[in-house]
Amino acid sequence: MEIKNKNVFVTGSSRGIGLAIAHKFASLGANVVLNGRSALSEDLLGQFADYGVKVVGISGDISSSADAKRMVAEAIEALGSVDILVNNAGITKDGMMLRMTEEDFESVLKVNLTGAFNMSQAVLKPMTKAREGAIINVSSVVGLIGNAGQANYAASKAGLIGFSKSLAREVAGRNVRVNVIAPGFVESDMTAVLSDKIKEAMTGQIPMKRFGQPDEVAEVAAFLARQEYLTGQVIAIDGGISM
Repeated sequence: MEIKNKNVFVTGSSRGIGLAIAHKFASLGANVVLNGRSALSEDLLGQFADYGVKVVGISGDISSSADAKRMVAEAIEALGSVDILVNNAGITKDGMMLRMTEEDFESVLKVNLTGAFNMSQAVLKPMTKAREGAIINVSSVVGLIGNAGQANYAASKAGLIGFSKSLAREVAGRNVRVNVIAPGFVESDMTAVLSDKIKEAMTGQIPMKRFGQPDEVAEVAAFLARQEYLTGQVIAIDGGISM
């Protein structure tokens, strides 16, 4: 798929990996929908001024089916279509299984997995009608290998992989592709607050001995959007943790 002049909706794109993905697509000439639960600032939208593309801020809760449908409708009204959907938004509520509450388990699945379902379902009808589209779901290395204290998060991210492979089979005949990125430990607001000792321990698990960068994940997203014969695949960008 030629990315220039396409319209890309990136959920959870007010910061971190989602924002890096939005910048990458804009740099390639795509119009971008930035998204978050709360209203997006003018300063954030202003970051995209130099790309010469359209940028739209649409806030809402992806875990709500009604909100997902509204947001996609607003994006189509503003830009004409949603050609590429990146389901990046996600939350964590970590805790060991013996102390994890039912609410902590279900709320993570509702955002990370049901949210991707809601957004994907909302874009599928126009994508299949156009016979072109790409859905890129951001999972995690935790969805591939698990992690103590993250049973809820791992379940949501592993579920996203199964969801993506099933959906890819459903829509391949309509030239809509569905793929997954599984990032490992990536520099972010969350990792920035960790102590040096914890960072050192995490880095010790990575064969390449460093954290990834959001821009590196964004490169994979652009690659998956471009490749017209690639669907149902999981690309782990994790410095070798899952190999």
